[in-house]
Amino acid sequence: MTPDRDTSYSALLSRDPRFDGRIFVGVSTTGIYCRPVCPVRKPKKENCRFFPSAAAAETDGFRPCLRCRPEEAPGNASVDRVARLASIAAHAIEEEGTVDRSMERLAGSLGVSDRHLRRVFSKTFGVSPGRYAQTQKLLLARRLLAGSDLSVLDVAMTAGFGSVRRLNELFRDRYKTTPTAIRRSSGNPHPVALVFELGFRPPYAWEAILDFLGNRALKGVEDVAGNAYRRSVLVPNERILHSGWLSVERPAGKNVLRLTLSGSLAPVVSRVLGRVRRLFDIECRPDVVRIALGPLGDREPGLRVPGVFDGFEMAVRAVLGQQISVRGARTLAGRLIEAFGEPVDTPYPEISRTFPRPERIAALDPRDLAGIGIFGSRVRAILGLASARACGTIALSPVPDVDKEMQTLRSLHGIGEWTAQYIAMRAMAWPDAFPHTDHGIMKALNERSPRRVLEIAEHWRPWRAYAAMALWRSLEETT
Repeated sequence: MTPDRDTSYSALLSRDPRFDGRIFVGVSTTGIYCRPVCPVRKPKKENCRFFPSAAAAETDGFRPCLRCRPEEAPGNASVDRVARLASIAAHAIEEEGTVDRSMERLAGSLGVSDRHLRRVFSKTFGVSPGRYAQTQKLLLARRLLAGSDLSVLDVAMTAGFGSVRRLNELFRDRYKTTPTAIRRSSGNPHPVALVFELGFRPPYAWEAILDFLGNRALKGVEDVAGNAYRRSVLVPNERILHSGWLSVERPAGKNVLRLTLSGSLAPVVSRVLGRVRRLFDIECRPDVVRIALGPLGDREPGLRVPGVFDGFEMAVRAVLGQQISVRGARTLAGRLIEAFGEPVDTPYPEISRTFPRPERIAALDPRDLAGIGIFGSRVRAILGLASARACGTIALSPVPDVDKEMQTLRSLHGIGEWTAQYIAMRAMAWPDAFPHTDHGIMKALNERSPRRVLEIAEHWRPWRAYAAMALWRSLEETT
């Protein structure tokens, strides 16, 4: 929920980036709602109304500001179970368009009743799931109109409106304008590719996350060059697989990451946006994390926990990395990609294939993996992961009950405590995951006892994943 009115107005006056995405301000004299970091002249306090989400502001009749672009605000993040439940439901709505009857299926997959999920959602975001979904579709349409050369018809279909007529009706009702007017005011469209800007709360240790991803980049699938991270993409949508590429960089002087997607990914753009936000930990609250970590957090302010674009890909990499170097794991993963990945067209010579899907790996014979140098328990573990993911036994993505998911993971052959914690840390976006048996963490703490490591880490709860990242980075600084 929003902070109190005085705090919210103070954040607005100071353009405090810590509140960006946490509050939205509607100005009664203009009918416009803004982010607290908006550069326009600040309104009088008596003319302001504060909301916990863009959807809540639009429900009260406010239109989004064209200067600060509320659709680019950072999201909300919380480790509280109730707020996490609402957050996961919100992500599902943003990425899948899950509303109405399908909310029942979503609630079932999250282990709660439909009524409870709707109640929790409305309390957290100030609006019903249906209203939230409508706002997200409108904001996505605005992004596509400003960041691509898709026709208005394609924008309407991609954003989930079903027709240009419905898109026009909602734009006139909500924004008092038309999609074509938004297109004209956006400047030059970007041919071939789609371009978006994803806002984050500063500071952001961009070089640190690029170092982490670059050191683990998979040959043929990922590449880090200069200021940019690039990778191939394979996203299923019902029975269709959409392949393409993406590139992420940080423009100088702006608190945004610029995401460029191949036009082939337009039908699944909402899913790609959600995955990229998790990959780069866009929703992190660096101010809260820094306070919780104390001196450890002061070493590198704005440090993020790198997420993943695909949970299965990361889980396989974690298994391949058990008890060998990062370089050795990359070599094995590269062989897996070359043998079983699919070719993809990209403008980057370093990126030519997609990571194999779980269904493809699950269908392999153990001898197929042995033939590329993967032996022993790793073979059984990888095939077990692939089968479990293909049949839906494990999610390998953010879930409300992390303990239950980790318990399921540990029941699989070859998945021990380190692997389960590492998967929770990155694939499940669980901020309190902590691989306490990790050699690097023990070395950074100068401890040999995993039990003692857990005791030391207790005061970093519930942000121990960020502590793990800080400890790994401290080793890099001294070597």
